[in-house]
Amino acid sequence: MGLPASNRMSSPDPRRSSPVITETRYGTSMKFVINSDYARGREVQNRILDEVTRYKYNSDSVFAIKLALEEAFVNAIKHGNKLDPTKHVYVEALVGPSQTEIIIEDEGPGFERSSVPDPTAPENLEKCSGRGILLIESYMTSAAWSHNGRRLHMIKRND
Repeated sequence: MGLPASNRMSSPDPRRSSPVITETRYGTSMKFVINSDYARGREVQNRILDEVTRYKYNSDSVFAIKLALEEAFVNAIKHGNKLDPTKHVYVEALVGPSQTEIIIEDEGPGFERSSVPDPTAPENLEKCSGRGILLIESYMTSAAWSHNGRRLHMIKRND
C-alpha cells in the first residue's frame, strides 16, 4: 500500500469539483482538489471518514484520523493558503483495512517544521493556537512534512 511519491501530486483538474475515487487491491483511493474553504475541507474529511468506517476501524483510530484531518485542513487553508479562495488544497487518501494513508498539500509559501514553537513550552501554554502539528504527530502512526512544509504525509494503522 502506498501513495505516489512524486514531486507533484497527481491530482484532479482544479476546475473540477468532483473527487476521483477508485477501488484498488489495497483499498479505496481518493483524490480531491478544493479551494481554501473550511466547508469543502469538512466534506473531504467526511468522505475519508466514511471509508474508514466502512473498513471497520476501531474507535481510537477513527478519532485519530478525524482529529488529524481537522488540524491538517486548518493548517493548509489558514496557515498555508492564507484563506485565499483562489489557492487550492490537494488531497490524496488510500483507505484500506489495515491502514489509512493521507497526503494534504497546499499552495502556500511553506514552513520549516523545526522552527514551529513547542506548544508545551511554558511560554506557549496559554496561546490559543499552535497545537495542530503536535496533535497530528501524536495521534497518527507517522506524519512527515515535505516540499518546504507544504505537503503533509500521514499514516494511521488500524491497530
